[in-house]
Amino acid sequence: MQPGPASASLVLLRHGETTWNQLRLTQGHNDEATLTERGERQALEAASSLAGTVFDVIVTSDLRRARDTAAIVGRGRDVEIVTTSALRERSYGIYEGGALDAVPVSLAGFVDDLVVDPDARPEGGESLNDLYQRVGTWLEQLRRDYHGARILLVTHGGTVRALRAYCAGTPFAQTAWYPVDNASVWTTDVRDRPLA
Repeated sequence: MQPGPASASLVLLRHGETTWNQLRLTQGHNDEATLTERGERQALEAASSLAGTVFDVIVTSDLRRARDTAAIVGRGRDVEIVTTSALRERSYGIYEGGALDAVPVSLAGFVDDLVVDPDARPEGGESLNDLYQRVGTWLEQLRRDYHGARILLVTHGGTVRALRAYCAGTPFAQTAWYPVDNASVWTTDVRDRPLA
């Protein structure tokens, strides 16, 4: 890898559809959900779309739905797959396992496509700003450890939003809550800058 500005090129992949996605349940840190047959197909389609891209490492959330997606995408590649809790979805605390619409807006922090309160925190869970700081701190370490590398991150919808906001240097308070479909692919990079 060439010397120069400390950066890493990132491809972000949300996990495939899960049993809890089908049931519209809040997943968060809960690890009971598994990929559906459709979710496995989505992961295979993502693997096919990324077949021409070489990665130096695949880093995945340690939650099963992301790990299983990463394993499918990593098949046939001579690349290390590393797991980390830093790429977990936002924790929704006591609301995990319940209906998605059971999380009050006042605690979710977003309404439709707009972040309205990045400090809102479900009981026992994380705020959007907590998630932003978690992934930002981890990204700074990743940048140092994998200088100049091309990296696939397999993670979750909320985490994709946080990663992209951090890489853009945009606080969550100024970020739209846009859709992140299952097995969707996003690109960004993380450059040398202070933690926001």
